[in-house]
Amino acid sequence: MAMTMTQKILAHHAGLEEVVPGQLINAKLDIVLGNDITTPVAINEFKKSGFDSVFDKDRIAIVLDHFVPNKDIKAAEQSKACREFACEHCVSHFYDVGKMGIEHALLPEQGIVTAGDCIIGADSHTCTYGAVGAFSTGVGSTDMAAGMATGMAWFKVPSAIRFELKGKLPKNCSGKDVILTIIGMIGVDGALYKSMEFTGEGIKTLSMDDRLCICNMAIEAGAKNGIFPVDEITMKYLNGRAKREPVIYEADQDAEYEKTIEIDLSEIIPTVSCPHLPENTKPAKNLSDIKIDQVVIGSCTNGRMEDMQAAYEILKGKKVADGVRCIIIPATMKIMRECIEKGYATAFIDAGAVFSTPTCGPCLGGYMGILAEGERCISTTNRNFVGRMGHPKSEVYLASPKTAASSALTGYITEPVEE
Repeated sequence: MAMTMTQKILAHHAGLEEVVPGQLINAKLDIVLGNDITTPVAINEFKKSGFDSVFDKDRIAIVLDHFVPNKDIKAAEQSKACREFACEHCVSHFYDVGKMGIEHALLPEQGIVTAGDCIIGADSHTCTYGAVGAFSTGVGSTDMAAGMATGMAWFKVPSAIRFELKGKLPKNCSGKDVILTIIGMIGVDGALYKSMEFTGEGIKTLSMDDRLCICNMAIEAGAKNGIFPVDEITMKYLNGRAKREPVIYEADQDAEYEKTIEIDLSEIIPTVSCPHLPENTKPAKNLSDIKIDQVVIGSCTNGRMEDMQAAYEILKGKKVADGVRCIIIPATMKIMRECIEKGYATAFIDAGAVFSTPTCGPCLGGYMGILAEGERCISTTNRNFVGRMGHPKSEVYLASPKTAASSALTGYITEPVEE
């Protein structure tokens, strides 16, 4: 039977010749991931189940990123539990203060995930790693606990939607505008428990940072995973970085998809997701009367180097509008250092922005940018649910780094100028 790229990866990891949509399988895992919020819960389940060892210390990653450096006593206790577990079981990929980064930027950067992998993470945006040609998906902390102990997880094989990309993005757009446009088209449940598989000539015009962003938000369309084929751009990214040999899977030419959606990248425009669902998208140019109080540029969606560069090119030599709080958070320590070395950090500070160590903090309303009642934020994060970034009567607008930075200068949602 012909299979999609995702189905081939799952079949291989389940030790099967083929799989079909809806089939329940038990698959071997290459990486099991947790963070400082979900890992303590998994540790409790691990112990309650009577497990006393992990299946492979080199296949588990624990990243402290949500409330690190710790914001309060509870966060400190959660991190302490992670530290003690990582030490007890000699977990190789443990990232704490000074080494940490936002997990879904850090793992690809460090080469911990690679093409052909089967990955679970106790965080919904684990689907990010489809950008490097892996099957990766978010799970609950109980599944993480079982994965750490056994190296296995069960899945229902997803059916797939193919997104055929053609053309090239305008210069004032990025991968964030692509995925917001798609979610606006199909809705937050438009790919429910399906694989979003990206194909077409347009792929070669998208950078790895674009692809990571697009796969990161597959979950916001309800998808089980998002995935890109492995091409020269992927291999260039993985070369000298991946800690294991990449395994390349290709969809069969006659693979079955529920439907195919064609996307002309040249027709994408700067897009903003308005409160309170990612599907509530509108052109940025139509929102110029919306005044903002805060701008956040960062997160596992848009805290990578290309995102920092996009913000720098717009903010350098200019000033953030009076009354606007602009918070810029690089996703990893490596990206932070590069921003310092290139002068981006100085330019951000001179513009009136604050430049932080890596954290997920503001994205989930944790810290480093909480909104008060009635406040509005334009953010490069991935969710804008009611109360997501603070008070239930605050508002979050999702956008690209270019749109967010442009808005920081005016104090209103602003379409970035095409260069």
